Amino acid sequence: MKIVDAMASMMAMDECTWRRHANPLSVWTRLPIMIVLVAILLYRDLLGWWMWPLLAATIVWTFFNPRAFPEPASTDNWASKGVMGERVWLNRKSVAIPPHHAAWAQGLVVASGVGMIPLIWGLVVQDFWLTAFGTLLVFVTKLWFVDRMAWLFEDMSRTTDEYAEWLR
Repeated sequence: MKIVDAMASMMAMDECTWRRHANPLSVWTRLPIMIVLVAILLYRDLLGWWMWPLLAATIVWTFFNPRAFPEPASTDNWASKGVMGERVWLNRKSVAIPPHHAAWAQGLVVASGVGMIPLIWGLVVQDFWLTAFGTLLVFVTKLWFVDRMAWLFEDMSRTTDEYAEWLR
């Protein structure tokens, strides 16, 4: 799971950024990023040189998104709990999480990785259906992962005071 930890580290998420990212607007505007990236790369021949500024803008938005919205008034919703659960997941070395949550999260990360195989190959050969299949696998497992993170947060906020304080 070092890949997940490395990706989180690249995003340079501090306490303030995590609180802002818990805004449902951040979550819902972040979800389409992968599909936009895939579309840009799949249609690179059609886009020509426009691919580069579109790709750059999407990458900038990926980094800026968790910082773009204010802290939410309430975190008592699925999207916020999913983000807070991701924080719990990333903190699992300091505060142990139940084994069933760890197993599901790890399984979904692996399943997402498996989906990357047809996605990347489809992009290389510019095959729409192969790319769409891989994208669907990755996207569905990502949504499922967020759902599991919301569940993880629900469970952990009942037993860990620090996590319970995130709920408002």
